[in-house]
Amino acid sequence: MPGLLEKKYQELVTLGRIDYDPAQLVALQQLQKLQDQLLAHAECKQKLTLRKWRLPPICRSLYIFGEVGRGKSMLMDLFYQTCSIKQKRRVHFHAFMLEIHNFVHQWHQQHDSDAISALAQHIIQTQQLLCLDEFHVTNIADAMLIVRLFGKLIDLGLTVVTTSNYHPNELYRGGLQRELFLPFIKLLQENTDTIYLSGNKDYRCSQQSAVNTRFYFPLNEHASEFVQQHCKQLTNYAPMHAITLRVLGRQLILSAASAKIAMTSFHELCVQPLGPSDYLTIASHFETIILTDIPRLNSELRNETKRFITLIDALYEYKVRLICTAAVPLNELCDTDDVIDFARTHSRLLEMQSARYL
Repeated sequence: MPGLLEKKYQELVTLGRIDYDPAQLVALQQLQKLQDQLLAHAECKQKLTLRKWRLPPICRSLYIFGEVGRGKSMLMDLFYQTCSIKQKRRVHFHAFMLEIHNFVHQWHQQHDSDAISALAQHIIQTQQLLCLDEFHVTNIADAMLIVRLFGKLIDLGLTVVTTSNYHPNELYRGGLQRELFLPFIKLLQENTDTIYLSGNKDYRCSQQSAVNTRFYFPLNEHASEFVQQHCKQLTNYAPMHAITLRVLGRQLILSAASAKIAMTSFHELCVQPLGPSDYLTIASHFETIILTDIPRLNSELRNETKRFITLIDALYEYKVRLICTAAVPLNELCDTDDVIDFARTHSRLLEMQSARYL
């Protein structure tokens, strides 16, 4: 008999919300198995007070990886929504890492003890299941924090469901001092079941484009008219003013905003030295972002391209509507192979122009 996850999946197919994909169904069966184990574990834990049950082994974590747009996040969200245990959380990797850095910073201001051990205890007190979306590591600071934190969380019995574009062996490849990150890869291999979500179709790319395009190129006089037209329609001709947001105790100033709509530029968001905390704050504050003057990204704009990738990740996670003007078409936006994550960004930008996303 099909499990709850498969039934929900078939309902979505019948409603036309998703397309049937045999590869997704294989991954779904693994997620169903984990869900059943988690529920049995929670039930046994409740009955321990009656001294009639012995707690079963800790549930192994799952690591789902595959090419962009294959449905990894969709399957994880379906798993999370249908899992009835109360101590659970779903969070994007950028937001999770920001929380880790904030906790460590605040802990060291008040204590001399180990912040990572304290954080692990804090997490395990409120969570039995952690669903972590879009896992990837880009710097040594994050790598070292992850190595220590996840080792403690696994020892404490936390079950983690992770999605990523990369096989565990490919994580942080080419990164600074990668040898320090290798213990984490070994930890994944020993404590996690890996699922490869195969498939040849990027579902984001196949979605129907919006009737009125939200991505205009090239950067000519009509681009300004395109921006002004959207701005007037969205704000109902209300004036726009500079706005100041608070990010980790400092100020982030955007040049033009009105209510839940901001008009900004590639220079303001991606040339300036901003990071994930800034982009998450922006994404949580606005419903629509009008982003102008995106150049063609190349190897000379490596840092700016990385910021742009992080920005799009944050906007996508918070389901922010995005209107853009750019120098070139979307499929020509990045002409360098130096940035390995841009395939995901390209796929997400395509989806963000679709009628379904809007």
